Amino acid sequence: MRRKFLVLATLLASGCAVGPRYQRPAAPAPAGFKEMAGNDLWKMATPSDGLLKGKWWEIFGDPQLNRLEELVATNNQNVKQAEAQFRQARALVASNHANYYPTIGSNPAITQTRNYVESTSASFSLPGNLSWEPDLWGRVRLQVENAVSNAQVSAADLENIRLSQQAALATDYFLLAAQDMQLRVLSETIDTYRRNLQLTIDRHAGGVASKSDITLAQTQLASALAQSTDMRVSRAQDEHAIAVLTGQEPASLEIAATQIAGPPPAIPIGLPSQLLERRPDIAAGERQVAAANANVGIAETAYYPTLTLSANPGFLANNLVNLLTYKDRSWSAGPSLSQTLFDFGRRGATMENAEAAYDATVASYRQAVLAAFQEVEDDLANLRYLAEEAVEQEEAVVAAREALRLEIERYRAGTDSYLSVITTQIIALQDEQTAITILQRRMSAAVDLVKALGGGWDASYLPSADALRSAALSDPRVTQGVARASDK
Repeated sequence: MRRKFLVLATLLASGCAVGPRYQRPAAPAPAGFKEMAGNDLWKMATPSDGLLKGKWWEIFGDPQLNRLEELVATNNQNVKQAEAQFRQARALVASNHANYYPTIGSNPAITQTRNYVESTSASFSLPGNLSWEPDLWGRVRLQVENAVSNAQVSAADLENIRLSQQAALATDYFLLAAQDMQLRVLSETIDTYRRNLQLTIDRHAGGVASKSDITLAQTQLASALAQSTDMRVSRAQDEHAIAVLTGQEPASLEIAATQIAGPPPAIPIGLPSQLLERRPDIAAGERQVAAANANVGIAETAYYPTLTLSANPGFLANNLVNLLTYKDRSWSAGPSLSQTLFDFGRRGATMENAEAAYDATVASYRQAVLAAFQEVEDDLANLRYLAEEAVEQEEAVVAAREALRLEIERYRAGTDSYLSVITTQIIALQDEQTAITILQRRMSAAVDLVKALGGGWDASYLPSADALRSAALSDPRVTQGVARASDK
């Protein structure tokens, strides 16, 4: 009988597979990126070792940016919030996995009884309670799968938020660097305007220039000073934004004047199919599909009965001395079976709801894949056309400088008015400012492309079910990342 009971328990523990088998939804993946055709700005990264990895911001070669980016992973409050939410999801995995095992408890008691003849008796009990619901239809297994998938969603969300915050910092940093470059150009221009104003004053004193020329020169100088002041406001706001992204008070961060060293570096581009594994938001979408699939199975298990095995071993005695003796032992055990017979369509509605939720999640996942390809194509096109525009704008800057030089010579010779000088100076300043803006847009597009490519992340970094359970029971903190392949 003992052997038969063990065999029965094993069969009950193994259960029956209920619920749809999960298969990753098919998603469109073109053979190549359209905007790379006929473009020599990037080369296809082969083998995959040439892809972005780890600290992607280091490809820009800016030590100050590197130092600020390191603070995002540890100090950014949005990242910390996502990390705490991941730990919550990870704890639910351990909680659901515990349902594979019985619940064991005890409620010791001492009872005193006094009857009508003034006699008093006492009883001492030390019962044990054991209850176990065998996973007959895979309900617990499906709940664990759902919790694991949701924890992996949370892990991918954490990496996506970390990447988004790092990209936002890099974008703000290059915007601030561009403003420093604009301020430098404005400072040089203001010095030139001051010299021109003095030249005009001298010419007016010599009877060569009119009073209106002095007024025009003063107006031009004042406008340039106002523009410089306004730009300092924007720079201060970008500095404050960077402070918040790095988890610091705005008043505590001071970023020294900097500049963009050069055009954006070459960014390795992989195959479009690799994008599905390298974007944490796509990985989160795929794991949401897996969780929705498990929910369909959980809804299906409601059609099957629930078996509970319980046992109550213990000791019962009239005095405390004999409580743990062999003769005072007691026990009871037995199974119970429950089954819903009529619920007037409640289970059917729950099942339909779960299936509809699964279909919606699949559609959302495929839409995320299409949006990811669009982002990469957009960023490739931005970088390509901005590179062409930068060359054209540089030609405009050179021509404007030469035109300004010639115009000032004509003014000195008295062959042209100061109004022509001002007009040419405005054109030259605008061309230089536009060139800096184009460079800043190229750097921002490069950051966006890195983000669109996943920033060097890979879906193999998602923690496995075993890693989630063990980490939840041992290491409660996740500061520098969720889990790497070594955790699997």
